[in-house]
Amino acid sequence: MNTMIKKAGLATLLALGLSTVALALPADFDAKLQSESRPQADKDRDAARKPKETMETLGVQEGWTVVDIAAGGGWFTRVISAAVGPNGKVVAQFGERALQTNNGQMQRDLAAELGNVEPIFAATATIPANSADAAITALNFHDAYNFRGEEGGKAFLKEIFDVLKPGGVAAIIDHEGTAGLDNAKLHRIPVETARALILATGFEIVSESDLLNNPADDHTLEVREGSLGRATDQFFFVVKKP
Repeated sequence: MNTMIKKAGLATLLALGLSTVALALPADFDAKLQSESRPQADKDRDAARKPKETMETLGVQEGWTVVDIAAGGGWFTRVISAAVGPNGKVVAQFGERALQTNNGQMQRDLAAELGNVEPIFAATATIPANSADAAITALNFHDAYNFRGEEGGKAFLKEIFDVLKPGGVAAIIDHEGTAGLDNAKLHRIPVETARALILATGFEIVSESDLLNNPADDHTLEVREGSLGRATDQFFFVVKKP
C-alpha cells in the first residue's frame, strides 16, 4: 500500500500536539479483552484486527467520547469501551435497520453490560455535532461509495466530520481494492479513492498506517472468501477535523 505518512500512534500524537503519555491505555485494557464475558468469536479476530495497536495508533485516551460508526455486532464497541474506561463514553451507532431484527435487543444488552455505551438506532447525522473526541468506521465506508457513488462517499464522511469536536480524530479502516476490478462486488475500495474523498470532505490526514496490511491478499477475492480468514488487506487512515 502506498503510504503518505507511516504509522504509528506516536506519530499521530505528535501531529496532534499531544505528549507520548497519551499512548497509555487503561491498566485493565488487556484484562477486559481477555475477559470471559467477551465472546470468543471476538477474541479470535484480534490477531487480524489488532485492537490494542489500533487504539494506540488512533491515540484514544481514557475519558474520551468515541463514536463507533455502523457498530454491527459490537467488536469495536467492546474494544473502545475498554480503551476509554468508565469515565469515557462510546456512542455505538447501529442504525435503524437493527431495530428490524433481533440485533436491536442484542445491542441494547451489550450497552447495558459494558456500562459506558450509548446505543443509537438512527443515522450518524442524529448524533449532536461537535460532540465526540474520536470516531471509528471499520469496513463499511466502501458500501457508501460503491452503492451511492462519490457523493454518497463524501456524505458518509461528512457525517463523521460533523460529529467530531474541532481537533477530533477518526480512524477510517476498510478493505483495500484495486482500480479496474469490480470493487462493488468484492466489497472493497481503492486506497487512492478513499484518500481523495477524505481530503475532499475537509479532513486532514494525520497518518496512514500499514498496521492492518496483508500482502497475502491480492485484492481479487471477495472479502468474505474463506481462504482469507477475514484477514483482508486493509488501509487505515487517521484523520483530523481542523
